[in-house]
Amino acid sequence: MNPQEPAALAKTVRLLMELRRGGIGDHRVLGAIEKTPREMFVPAAFEDQAYENIALPIGNGQTVSQPYVVALMTESLELGDRDKVLEIGTGSGYQAAILSRLARRVFTVERHRELLREAERRFAALRLGNIVCRFGDGAKGWAEQAPFDRIVVTAAAPEIPAVLVSQLAPGGILIVPVGAEYRDQRLLRLCRRGDGENTVEDLGWVRFVPLVPGLPRLEAGVGAPGESED
Repeated sequence: MNPQEPAALAKTVRLLMELRRGGIGDHRVLGAIEKTPREMFVPAAFEDQAYENIALPIGNGQTVSQPYVVALMTESLELGDRDKVLEIGTGSGYQAAILSRLARRVFTVERHRELLREAERRFAALRLGNIVCRFGDGAKGWAEQAPFDRIVVTAAAPEIPAVLVSQLAPGGILIVPVGAEYRDQRLLRLCRRGDGENTVEDLGWVRFVPLVPGLPRLEAGVGAPGESED
């Protein structure tokens, strides 16, 4: 969809206005959403709904999150343009694409190889060269690249993952949905203080697919050159 087309522009403006009404006020975040064509990150069958403020299925039992939730998580990270970010759960790549416009580098991990390859194609098409992808178990984080200034998890964990907290730099921020599968999830923001104490803030109710450790059975043990599965 050409962003200059009146219909496309109208849909984008309507979405941005809805996000502002919902309390999203960071102009950098809104600008990143405006520049990121969401229709590229959804299946063709759902392109007409790409600018609706709803989650949409992307295959493999996964979804691309509601734009408001993406905006809220991104705004809550308080990103600086020198920050190094870890994303757990690449999915369609939409969240990573927005993060890449606000941070120095984004490292993203996905356990479904097909989704990751499709996301990589989208990043290349949009010339987003500061995103580094990995096929592997996101529940383990990415220890070799730690510490990270910011970490965002796009799947719900039963509790705040200690392994991800350990990969967060002092002064860093972790955003993660926590709660039972598909219900009763709260979006939490953890700030890691230099003295070893952490503060946790509740950002409200959300609904995410669960954070599943390990790799899908059909994916395990089928690594391609240059791809890591640990």
